[in-house]
Amino acid sequence: MIHIGIDPTIAELGSFAIGWHGILMFLGIVVGVVLTLRLAKKASIAEDTIITGAICAVVLGLIGARLVHVIDSWEIYSKDLPKILAFHEGGLAWYGGLLGGILAVVIYSRIRKFSLGRFADAAAPGVILGLSIGRIGCTINGDAAGTPTSLPWGFVYTHPDSFAPLWVATHPAPVYEILWNMAVFGLLLWLRGKIKPDGSIFLVMLAAYSFGRFIISWARDEAAVLGPLHQSHIISLVLFVVAVALLVYLKAGRVKSGTVEAATQETGTGTPA
Repeated sequence: MIHIGIDPTIAELGSFAIGWHGILMFLGIVVGVVLTLRLAKKASIAEDTIITGAICAVVLGLIGARLVHVIDSWEIYSKDLPKILAFHEGGLAWYGGLLGGILAVVIYSRIRKFSLGRFADAAAPGVILGLSIGRIGCTINGDAAGTPTSLPWGFVYTHPDSFAPLWVATHPAPVYEILWNMAVFGLLLWLRGKIKPDGSIFLVMLAAYSFGRFIISWARDEAAVLGPLHQSHIISLVLFVVAVALLVYLKAGRVKSGTVEAATQETGTGTPA
């Protein structure tokens, strides 16, 4: 078994604690934005558009992540409402952050009138890479603990402040997710310039991540909300279906558009190039 005895808290400044999860989450956001900026320049998206869009996505993403976590743990927060605003104590739901970030960029794209699909494709690799870095923090503090296991790579948390059950061998669910995410990251980089129309790479990321998260969630210590399914199972399933449906819709529209264009050229009714 692999023993993890690292203190989740790096330093304390009065009542404010600096933890590994917060530091690595911040690093993940920075790395994701920097990578998005590089890819966006190649896609001819203005730098200020990316920076402003990233800020909007991060702000609304944090709100969404906190909101979903609070709803999921309402029995705790309902007894102490001020704790809802205690972000520094941890408690962020990735899917809430993803949905909040998507909503922010959709709204911003309507205001600035830029290509939402092209922006999303440029951001997709950075999103999945940033999430992987953030999951390192989850691995250290044990806030995404797995179910008990007897496998030799099980994690045993020994620090008293760990969020995971102490001295119990559990599946390293965050590590499973990191490995899956890096495979998805490689796929996204390989697909760049190979699939159209705009938005397809982001939808591939969403579908691939949701597929992997659905499977990995069986190894996470989460409460069942619908039969044997966890909340993350249900969200993963919904996002996977939506992403695949949108991919099919985009591809069908592209094929139809190409067919109409070809027919127009054959009949000579199109405008000469």
